[in-house]
Amino acid sequence: MSSVLQGFTKSLAMTFVSEIGDKTFFAAAILAMRYPRRLVLSGCVSALIVMTILSATVGWAAPNLISLKWTHHITTLLFFGFGLWSLWDGIKQGGGGGSEELAEVEAELDSDLKANGKTTKDNSKVEDENKKQKRPFLTQLFSPIFLKAFSINFFGEFGDKSQLATIGLAADENPFGVVLGGVVAQLLCTTAAVIGGKSLASQISERIVALSGGMLFIIFGIQSFLTSVET
Repeated sequence: MSSVLQGFTKSLAMTFVSEIGDKTFFAAAILAMRYPRRLVLSGCVSALIVMTILSATVGWAAPNLISLKWTHHITTLLFFGFGLWSLWDGIKQGGGGGSEELAEVEAELDSDLKANGKTTKDNSKVEDENKKQKRPFLTQLFSPIFLKAFSINFFGEFGDKSQLATIGLAADENPFGVVLGGVVAQLLCTTAAVIGGKSLASQISERIVALSGGMLFIIFGIQSFLTSVET
């Protein structure tokens, strides 16, 4: 089995380039502009940590369901597939920042709020949550804002490229290192989104992120292919 350090570095790099400029990144930035940052950060990070652990667990169990050889080949194909997918996305996109994606995510959040009949209650809800800051932290876990941030990020990651890549990586690398690297990357990205807010999110170039992520996936694919050839 691969070393913890190798799994950590691969997962850290892969998750970072996948999450910067991702839909959940923009959602965290927007939520942080509307609600207390502490609750938004804790909700988003908790969801992403749970998803990372679940994905790595699925990847770790995969070699027990199918042969290790086939698992390695599937992982290699996933890396190449995600790499080409990201490169194609980068080529199609313009050279601007992430303002279009940011506006799209913000519109989706606004429509969700209106559908739930909560738009007119935002201001009073924020005031209530500010008062709750004085309560013990564990009692804040039941806050509607915490649960909203958690659910948006958790379900936003289902079927996402980073989730599938984490599954493949955990099947081929040390799962503990994959989880550790993924958690650190998620923490860095989400913290940057919450602190930087919309001003930071709007400056991110989706094209550069997509091209960088595509190149990284291709490199991982080549490395995985060469490993299979050597063995």
